[in-house]
Amino acid sequence: MSVSQKIIDLLQDKPNVAYTITPKPVANKPISIVPKNDMSCLVKGLIFKDNQNQQVQVLVPQGNIVDLDAMFRHFGRQFEGVKLQEVWSLINAKELHTVPAIPQWQNMPTFIDESLLKKEELLLDSGDSEQLVKLNHDSFSSMAEPCEIGSFSSPAPVMDESNANDEAHILESVKRFTERRIKQRLDETLELPPLPETAQRIIKLRADPNADINDLTNIVEIDPSLAAQVVSWAASPYYSAPGKIKSVHDAIVRVLGFDMVLNLALGLALGKTLTMKALSKSDVDEYWQNAVYTAATVEGLVTSISREHRPSFGMAYLSGLLNNFGSLIVAEIFPPYYQLLTRAKSANPHIHPPAVEQHTLGVSSNQISSWLLNNWNMPEEVVTALRQQSNPMFNGEHAAYAKLNYLAKQLLANQGYGSILPAPIDKSIFDALHLNEETAKETVANILESGNDLDAIAEKMRG
Repeated sequence: MSVSQKIIDLLQDKPNVAYTITPKPVANKPISIVPKNDMSCLVKGLIFKDNQNQQVQVLVPQGNIVDLDAMFRHFGRQFEGVKLQEVWSLINAKELHTVPAIPQWQNMPTFIDESLLKKEELLLDSGDSEQLVKLNHDSFSSMAEPCEIGSFSSPAPVMDESNANDEAHILESVKRFTERRIKQRLDETLELPPLPETAQRIIKLRADPNADINDLTNIVEIDPSLAAQVVSWAASPYYSAPGKIKSVHDAIVRVLGFDMVLNLALGLALGKTLTMKALSKSDVDEYWQNAVYTAATVEGLVTSISREHRPSFGMAYLSGLLNNFGSLIVAEIFPPYYQLLTRAKSANPHIHPPAVEQHTLGVSSNQISSWLLNNWNMPEEVVTALRQQSNPMFNGEHAAYAKLNYLAKQLLANQGYGSILPAPIDKSIFDALHLNEETAKETVANILESGNDLDAIAEKMRG
């Protein structure tokens, strides 16, 4: 690809602006790293809307988190992040890959974090996936003259990828938001439901080498709503099952198989554990869509791996299904702050969600979900997958499950689906999983072609 001619024309129309086109550095980590030189900075362009629903452009250092409250204090206007689907529609219409960080692109009012004006060299996102616009301080300052300037962002936190201190972080975060409450209330805030009885039975069944289809059928059918969900999943046009699926036994034998139903039922049982009182209908919709699409993508990726390198299908599928389980727990523990966190994520799609959570709450949903599932004695493969799914460079035990979740979500994002921005995927991720990169991309494209069927599955799960 190359920088759009319209972007070049926009730059050339600016007086006193000298620039060069330079290759974009390849980042191996989910959070892009600013150049080591403190006087050089990668600049990210974001699209917000104000309280009049007018779209505006916001420019910040690529590794910084935007503070919406600080923007309100500086400019006296309420801002919200624009939904990624709207952003993708905008940049696709302009045949771009990302939002350009060129001030006043599309004649939008532009708000610039003042830290950018302290840099000697700036590397602006050009809208191209491979190239940046490089210019010096004076040229950028000249472009920034008509724009609004303020201090409204700060560096994203450096994530601790070790799980050694997760419980301490969670407890400290709860205390931080409950410091005015008496200890009894604090204990109540942290108290979460025990592992559901159905889930306990399924885990016990998993450990039984003599377990058969009838044992699993009996457990699932004890919970009528769970049984209905499993049957609905199997009956979806996505699986093209011949004839009508009338029972859990049918779902196992004719469509999904023992291993998949076992893990599907376990994931659905866990999803019913929490109250979801803090979630809006759209939040619940988004949760199940995320679960269904990620699980389907993981399913497709695993089947593309040769048998000698293939991780456990059941563990991988369950990890994908539960990938966003931490968001439910965050809503359960911090109900007054869940919407605050949702706004922060929407405003910062360029920052990986766990870093926004760490910045906002002092703890990430990955930490919380893995901590809880570990306390529930869930399989180590799933605990590790959820804890390390945002860390593609993790190479410890059960790393394949974490990498599959990371890869599934990023491949979906690169095809315009999900709540994170498109980003390059390091070849080492595909190599570590023994996956062909082109095959993986084709797998995801095929899954998205069945989006209506997956949406129908998600719709039934919400009930």
